Amino acid sequence: MKIPEIFEEKKKAGKPVFSLEVFPPKRKKNMNSIYTAVEKLAVTEPDFISVTYGAGGNIADNSTCEIAANIKKRYGIETVAHLTCINSTREDVKVMIERFRDSDIENVMALRGDIVPGEDIKREFSHANELAIEIQRKCSDDLEILGACYPEGHYESPSREADIQNLKYKIGAGVRVLITQLFFDNRCFYGFTDNLRDAGITVPVSAGIMPIVKASQIEKTVQLSGASLPHRFTEMIARYEHDSEGLYKAGIEYAVRQCRELIENGAEGIHIYTMNDPQVAINVWEGIRDLL
Repeated sequence: MKIPEIFEEKKKAGKPVFSLEVFPPKRKKNMNSIYTAVEKLAVTEPDFISVTYGAGGNIADNSTCEIAANIKKRYGIETVAHLTCINSTREDVKVMIERFRDSDIENVMALRGDIVPGEDIKREFSHANELAIEIQRKCSDDLEILGACYPEGHYESPSREADIQNLKYKIGAGVRVLITQLFFDNRCFYGFTDNLRDAGITVPVSAGIMPIVKASQIEKTVQLSGASLPHRFTEMIARYEHDSEGLYKAGIEYAVRQCRELIENGAEGIHIYTMNDPQVAINVWEGIRDLL
């Protein structure tokens, strides 16, 4: 099922879309671990599960398509396969699109991908909207395109206005659903969606939430995402800095409260970055299931 159709059905029912993100294991010998996690996650009855693209964008070692197809076949859960382009040639993209189509995958998340310092990039694509155009050109009827967005602005964007303009390019290139980068301050999301609507961007926007339950996640997560930390969040971290069990519980409570506020204020979707930890995602789901 196409993801925009899911959003439309949920909108008519007055409910938000609930989705999850998982990532392929680094070693193929650990492939069963992802299905063990998904089997546990299935209890949450997500509307879809997205599968991130392999590190570095190497299609020879990429298992995104295989995992997304198997989740759909084994558990009857709709999937979204991520596809990055900064380290891909047009031939690479063509190969992946053919794999998706042959595997009955109907939804693709078009992303530029991270630029890794010191690593060669192909330079045939510079931005996600260029990838979206290529997907549209190759199979406009078969694959629905999703895109990423950044409530606090992309870290490479010179201004909020420029960032919104780039999103308009994505929409023009065929992106029909947006999923946000993680954030910890809901006010950022509300202001961002207001800016989108003011700019004439009307596609559904799902709020990306990452529960922080370990001290080791904090520095890395903030460094990668650029997300600002509201006082309530930093206070939680300071209080449970040396209490791993307390931080786990507080992190779940923070994510639940964040999700509940978003839903109660009209968020169209909640997208949980699971980090392949099913119990964390299940705990958050249990705290919001009455709103789903």
